[in-house]
Amino acid sequence: MALRKYKPVTAGTRWRIGNAYAEVTTNVPEKSLLESLSGTGGRNAQGRRAMRYIGGGNKKMYRIVDFKRDKKDIPATVKTIEYDPNRTAFIALLNYVDGEKRYILAPQGLEVGGQVISGNAVAPEVGNALLLKNMPLGTVIHNIELQPGRGGALARSAGTYAQLSAKEEKYCVLKMPSGELRKVLSTCMATVGIVSNSDHALQSMGKAGRNRWKGIRPRNRGVAMNPVDHPMGGGEGKSSGGHPRSRTGKYAKGLKTRKQKGSDKLIIQRKNGKKL
Repeated sequence: MALRKYKPVTAGTRWRIGNAYAEVTTNVPEKSLLESLSGTGGRNAQGRRAMRYIGGGNKKMYRIVDFKRDKKDIPATVKTIEYDPNRTAFIALLNYVDGEKRYILAPQGLEVGGQVISGNAVAPEVGNALLLKNMPLGTVIHNIELQPGRGGALARSAGTYAQLSAKEEKYCVLKMPSGELRKVLSTCMATVGIVSNSDHALQSMGKAGRNRWKGIRPRNRGVAMNPVDHPMGGGEGKSSGGHPRSRTGKYAKGLKTRKQKGSDKLIIQRKNGKKL
């Protein structure tokens, strides 16, 4: 992937670092795989604002992405690599030999004309999806299932991946993008490779208006509010605001907020190197 630095012909392009979209091959999506997508504006089912700083933005259609990869042992050819406004990664349009078309998350190195296949024990090559137990140790993977048949849930964002570290009876040990070591059932599916668009985090918006196009409204700082609106508000002049905390009073730094889950027993080591 390549980034594009813009000439400072306007104030908005002076600091803008954008995507060159060198991997993207078309800007026309497959119509049969589109669904309408309506914005919420941060409102819930009762019409009340449940989330602040959301609203506006360009209209967009949802691309139906195949996270399950359940069309097994049928080869497919990559027709296009496309931009998806609903996620940070690029998506790839597959043409199966039986005529069906599906979108998948595009891994790095997958090009138009390439062949991919999904199955329980196919070759562990980039873009192929197979069971964890049939992958060699050290394989770099993404779009990992947590429950067999439910579809990929882990490592789906741009540039992310996990690594298969070990195999233990009915579990496989994965090193997650955060550094966490976690057990996942060996009968779960995953796709080989690193998710595309790895330089996504290096982009710079350049101006506030680009965030407005994405449906993100301006965010107020807590220290700039009144005491009635935020625990860090009030004071004469530029006050520090005290210990950083949320609008509801929860400490922002150091307070553990993770709830106990049934799957905690599958975590071998947390990202900070400690056992949960």
